[in-house]
Amino acid sequence: MQEVILEVKHLSKAFGSNQVLRDIDFTVKKGDVTSIIGASGSGKSTLLRCINLLETPTSGEILYHGENVAAPGFNATKYRSHVGMVFQSFNLFNNMTVLENCMVGQIKVLKKSREEARTAALHYLQKVGMAPYIKAKPRQISGGQKQRVAIARALAMEPEVLLFDEPTSALDPEMVGEVLNVMQQLAREGMTMLVVTHEMAFARDVSSQVVYMNQGVICEQGAPDQVFGDPQRQETRDFLSRFRQA
Repeated sequence: MQEVILEVKHLSKAFGSNQVLRDIDFTVKKGDVTSIIGASGSGKSTLLRCINLLETPTSGEILYHGENVAAPGFNATKYRSHVGMVFQSFNLFNNMTVLENCMVGQIKVLKKSREEARTAALHYLQKVGMAPYIKAKPRQISGGQKQRVAIARALAMEPEVLLFDEPTSALDPEMVGEVLNVMQQLAREGMTMLVVTHEMAFARDVSSQVVYMNQGVICEQGAPDQVFGDPQRQETRDFLSRFRQA
């Protein structure tokens, strides 16, 4: 039996009168790669931001090992050190080198020494193919390289789960592959990942579970073979129609 790490129960989120998420339920088990797909504006990124407590859910629960992290007074900083996030727009510190970007969180949040942080940062930068660029500033590297640094930075915090918010959508097409390759490698190594993505081939070929969202609700979820090969809902069929021949 796989260990359950995250459970989202009856999660809703409204911004004023705009109901963005309605009664969301799903479970993330250890080693799962869960891809969340759907049209722009369907609530996917808001869901991820709620899970990482960057947005406060209007109602419902987010259970991390059975503990409701959405409850008042929960230590969000400590939780985020276990549930890391890779953003669409990289969010690197422009005034720091690649190496420093991967060290700062370890020192400030994990209270590691500079030497420990440097060792871990170098290990993960090597892992994503960015070790030759440790002295570069973000402005000196490409978008794909920035995203690989952002992944290394997240990995250096040694999270139990990694959340990816459309990690390739800000990239030029020729750079998408280098980021997806890193993510595929992490999946092979058993990293638990929750990925909001427009990359349907990744969702189909790498995921263990696919969640299709439409207008703030989960329309369909299941194994990739089922969701891509035999979708049950008309909305899912319509959305996937252009990809299913791929």
